[in-house]
Amino acid sequence: MLSRRHLAILCVGLASVFLYSEYVIYYIAIWQCSWPHLEPEGPASPIRVLFLADTHLLGSRLGHWFDRLRREWQMERSFQTAVSVHQPHAVFVLGDLLDEGKWCSDKEFWEEYLVRSRRMFRHNADLQFHVVVGNHDIGFHYDVTRQKLNRFQKAFNLSAVTTVTIQGNMFLLVNSVALDEDGCFMCAAAEDQLKDISFSLNCSRGLGGEENDGKMQCRNAHKLPNTAPILLMHYPLYRNSDANCTGPDSAPNNEKYTTFKARYDVVSKSASQKARTLLWWLQPRLVLTAHIHHGCVVHHPDGTLEHTLPSFSWRNRNNPSFLMASIHPTGYSLTKCFLPEESSVIVLYVISILLMLIWTCSKVRQRRRVFLSKLM
Repeated sequence: MLSRRHLAILCVGLASVFLYSEYVIYYIAIWQCSWPHLEPEGPASPIRVLFLADTHLLGSRLGHWFDRLRREWQMERSFQTAVSVHQPHAVFVLGDLLDEGKWCSDKEFWEEYLVRSRRMFRHNADLQFHVVVGNHDIGFHYDVTRQKLNRFQKAFNLSAVTTVTIQGNMFLLVNSVALDEDGCFMCAAAEDQLKDISFSLNCSRGLGGEENDGKMQCRNAHKLPNTAPILLMHYPLYRNSDANCTGPDSAPNNEKYTTFKARYDVVSKSASQKARTLLWWLQPRLVLTAHIHHGCVVHHPDGTLEHTLPSFSWRNRNNPSFLMASIHPTGYSLTKCFLPEESSVIVLYVISILLMLIWTCSKVRQRRRVFLSKLM
């Protein structure tokens, strides 16, 4: 048996390992990240924005209760640590906030999912928090209903295309599940809103055009900042695979060359071509997407730069990350912040427990020898 002193040392050791692995480690990882440098434009400093994706909060159908508890704790600690350390002006989640939004009942959505997501991603009133629609939030294109779409849009104050303006910087949040050409109830609305926004943008740029009766129609257009928007979607624009993606968060080699399925992994080719026509009108300076759980940077033939963000959840990858951006109306600068690898945390636990077992056995043997020597 161990003495009380040795038991106390063992308990302190276990508590220290737990505290480090479940709390301190997030501060150590996130403190090493910093906002990318961007020269200010005029007297105003660039805004600081965090982008994350594919949190996939588990529901009542999939996953073990401990899996849900573990993943939500990891994401909550990472988010709260990042917000407290780096103090962003805004946070955008690029879809699939939920994992079972496509299946859950209204009761589970409003009383369970929404409550948990707001607790995990709680923030001060001066921080803007926005969510993009993902397929796990409302269902894949063939499975979306008005009820599932409306409740998610109501919960997060969204429409088919939502404009968010922060200190002269415009973000377009697009429901990419609606970017199809089958005449669905949400597709026409998305296309109409994109056309309206592109027209308003061109009016802001002084490019109303003769076909729009020039200035007369522009007078009735919605006023938008005269700046190139940043386009935020869940589905990536069409590409054949991730073969050209590199970096520590790119897809593993056994997945990198797998051909993507249109309407499932990426926006369909025809919808993407139509989207590129709209991109020519919108002229975004940057496109940010998600969905495939791996990171990638794509330079499209038309000059569009697209960053696909990896998942923020350890359930989907060993090394989650989030994107940090410094942005002003004419420029931006990006960097990724990687979170602790789960394999490293597991190794830390295993080594610590083994060392404590060895230490405990040595102390027990030492006390046993002392006890036997006294008997002799």
